[in-house]
Amino acid sequence: MVWVAEGDTNRVYLMGSIHVLREQDHPLPDIVEAVYEEAERLVMEIDMDDIDPFSALQFLMQNGVLQGDDTLKDVMGAEMYAQAEASAAEIDIPIELLEKSEPWLAAMTVQEMIMMRVGFKAEFGIEMYLMAKATADGKPITGLETVEQQLGFLDGLSPDTQSRWLLQSILEGRRMEILIDEMVAAWRSGDVQFLEKELLLEMDTHPELHDAILVDRNKSWINPIIDLLDERDDYLVIVGAAHLVGEDGVPDLLSKQGVRIKQLHESLR
Repeated sequence: MVWVAEGDTNRVYLMGSIHVLREQDHPLPDIVEAVYEEAERLVMEIDMDDIDPFSALQFLMQNGVLQGDDTLKDVMGAEMYAQAEASAAEIDIPIELLEKSEPWLAAMTVQEMIMMRVGFKAEFGIEMYLMAKATADGKPITGLETVEQQLGFLDGLSPDTQSRWLLQSILEGRRMEILIDEMVAAWRSGDVQFLEKELLLEMDTHPELHDAILVDRNKSWINPIIDLLDERDDYLVIVGAAHLVGEDGVPDLLSKQGVRIKQLHESLR
């Protein structure tokens, strides 16, 4: 899941990330190490080495927690909540612990629970791994967004879309546990077709979610990435793998703007 965009004076590498991985998924593919070595500077979705945990927590408390006597059941409605509750029980997700969470935060929490249960952790993910290398090597890291912006995209979704996303996250939980090895293998080999099918499956049923989480953000990144092609340093831009697949993925959008871009596999050529 690596592309290279050619500028007149430099290269910008695009890497599709899996934010959480297992210890057994290391060492990473050689191409990951190769493009990291080529790049003088890194760009991530957010500036990972300059995150303010207090500000992020403050945002979650102010925007991700239901106020007053409202509960998750009140927001979702009795019928949808009952379906979510029953499905969560089938995969041992304690949804009652999320009763004061906004549906978007509950959906994120459910997905994290499912991934952690099968051994996936952020500490083994691409961003954490490359952040540690860049810090040790003195390579600067910048971000395309702030934490507050990222969470704000989710908080801005309609209550109905948030609720349906939570329900689907629960319904897809067992399937994700089964498919995860295939998805990691597809990521390692750069199988765009498989990842497009699996990563966009959930989004395609929720247009508002698809636009807010993927399409709108992808479009907002295009000009900043194109601007990097005017620099002399080579850059490595690391974003979630779902942002690099499909007709609204970053590589396709860059190509439509006339950028020379191609997917890499075994080497930098």
